[in-house]
Amino acid sequence: MSKALEGVKSFAGKRALITGASSGLGLEFADLLAAQKVNLVLAARRLEPMEKLAADLRRKYRVDVLVEAIDLASPGAADRLKRSLDAKSAPIDILVNNAGYGLHGDFLETAIERTVDMIQLNITALTELTYLFGRDMAARRSGHILLVASLLGFQAVPSYAAYAATKAYVLAFGEALHDELRPHGVVVTSLCPGHTATGFDAAAGATASSLLRLLTMKPRPVAASGIAALSKGRATVVAGLANKMVALSNRLTPRSMQRATMRKIIGP
Repeated sequence: MSKALEGVKSFAGKRALITGASSGLGLEFADLLAAQKVNLVLAARRLEPMEKLAADLRRKYRVDVLVEAIDLASPGAADRLKRSLDAKSAPIDILVNNAGYGLHGDFLETAIERTVDMIQLNITALTELTYLFGRDMAARRSGHILLVASLLGFQAVPSYAAYAATKAYVLAFGEALHDELRPHGVVVTSLCPGHTATGFDAAAGATASSLLRLLTMKPRPVAASGIAALSKGRATVVAGLANKMVALSNRLTPRSMQRATMRKIIGP
């Protein structure tokens, strides 16, 4: 078990839905929760890697794992996923809203269709899933929701303008719901990773600068920090000490300076 989860209350016996479960942080969320004897639903576009992951988790941890191949960026996908799980009598106790991706480059030089698709996944699908499963949790007066935001959600970021804006939405949305849903027995936590060694750069069409590579975290401790914060009922967690310092510095510096700093860190 990750050190970040030592002494943390276990979610054993619960069922978790993890979106974006075919790679990156999704893999780590799945393994860490399965190690706590949490039954899983894995949801992502690519079936083959999820089937392999499900087989590995069943063998290692003796947990029940369902696989749902679905493109959450398609309109109505959240409702289709909810209906599928309802038909299988698989109520969700923990929602890990992890699916999402970024686009690197100047806004006007990026096809608007790609930006709209990203917004559909990062914002619309996340919001719909939170509503559909959060409503059930509130009715049961028990549940946990982890929203994966980003360190970039704390400031405007040239060359990641639309992506950073989607994560600013996730962060603000999650913090507000933390207070709204707490009286209903539902914990909402927003996880804000910095640059993480996943397939993010390749999907975004970016190359990490030398400075950004120095700040890169491995995905395991990032995922563990999110699960630990969710278990402790925290509203927000920034993964990693260096990233915490960046988030804190944003409270003390002008927004123009924040943008200039991010330009240097991220590179062209």
